[in-house]
Amino acid sequence: MTGHRIYKMSFAKVYPLLVAKAEKKGRTKAEVDEIIRWLTGYDQHGLDAQIAAGVDYETFLAEAPSMNPARQEITGVVCGVRVEEIEETTMREIRYLDKLVDELAKGKAMEKILRA
Repeated sequence: MTGHRIYKMSFAKVYPLLVAKAEKKGRTKAEVDEIIRWLTGYDQHGLDAQIAAGVDYETFLAEAPSMNPARQEITGVVCGVRVEEIEETTMREIRYLDKLVDELAKGKAMEKILRA
C-alpha cells in the first residue's frame, strides 16, 4: 500500500466536504448519508459514531460492516482517473464514494446512483 495522505485524513473532515458538494447542487445531507450507508453497510448510528470518533478515511473503510458488492458497477472518471482501473483497493473505495457523490451533485436519481 502506497500510504496516500488522504488515508490518514480524518473522515470527519472529508464528510462535510462531501455534504457541501451535494448541498451546493440542491441535494441533501440525508442523501449523502444514504449513499455512504449503501456503499459501506454502516447504519446511521454507526456512521455518526465513526464521524464523532474522528477515525481516518482508511479506518473508516476498513471497519465498514459490509461493502456493497454492487459497487463494482460504479464506473467513470474521478480526478482524471477511471475508478474501475484503480488497482489499490483503499483508493478505489475512496473514489467510488467520490463518484457517487458526484453523480448526486449532477442530479442523477438515487435509484440509479444506488445501482437499483
